[in-house]
Amino acid sequence: MRVGLQVPSFTFPGGPEQIGPAFGRVAREADQAGLHSLWVMDHFFQIAMVGPPEDPMLEGYSALAYAAALTERITLGTMVTGVTYRHPGILLKTVTTLDVLSGGRAWLGIGAAWYEEEARGLGAPFPPVAERFERLEETLEIAHRMWKGDESAFRGGHYSLERPLNSPPALTRPHPPILIGGGGEKKTLRLVARYADACNLFDGDELHHKLDVLRGHCEREGRDFAEIEKTSLGYFSGTPSVGEAVDTIGRLAESGVDHAIFSQGSGQDLAGVLGEALAQTGKIVPAGR
Repeated sequence: MRVGLQVPSFTFPGGPEQIGPAFGRVAREADQAGLHSLWVMDHFFQIAMVGPPEDPMLEGYSALAYAAALTERITLGTMVTGVTYRHPGILLKTVTTLDVLSGGRAWLGIGAAWYEEEARGLGAPFPPVAERFERLEETLEIAHRMWKGDESAFRGGHYSLERPLNSPPALTRPHPPILIGGGGEKKTLRLVARYADACNLFDGDELHHKLDVLRGHCEREGRDFAEIEKTSLGYFSGTPSVGEAVDTIGRLAESGVDHAIFSQGSGQDLAGVLGEALAQTGKIVPAGR
């Protein structure tokens, strides 16, 4: 069982000058606690379920690069990049750079994008949902080609790359793991079965059902369901005890989750608690493994 930490808020005490030291401290603590992964949201405005849009928000890949320099083992990713925010070739160069500089610790977390307010606010394209999914699938195709070293031209309905050169190549083999976020049953989970190394689902009542839907897509795609790392995103109300964290991780493992990721709320200090819980639950094998 793997355990990760997501940092969704940068509203630390002391104002903007304390964001760097505070976030760096969280990253180091998560690394030293033995957590498997550290995640930030790929948003430019804060999202409503965390705070008002005016709250401090760091650009995701810059934040991860900063964390990479301060850590040694923990893997690093966005939960998740909106596909329309960056051109696919540039996005893959960015993730590859993070992978090279971190010693092979990068993820590509990606989804179809949903936060129209920030896109409109900063002038980023935000096409209708059907087109965003078309762009997502093309980006996933480009990712597999670029990370294989295929420099041949790509011609899609939305993107054209004359020479998708990617030098230096990523250190992670065969490529940085691709995680697709979201539980959409017709499109998102189908794309997981076809292209991804991991999915991300919310911890909730529908978790079992979503995994069953993914299993069905895998059968239709001829994909081994067990190949896909099942990750979940959840949170605690207040800082949990180690016992509460152990119980939650155990419950998720019984549900078939391989990698439990917890979102750190305001004022919470989760890294140490999760590290202690991990020491007790690390040998749990998720159901179905």
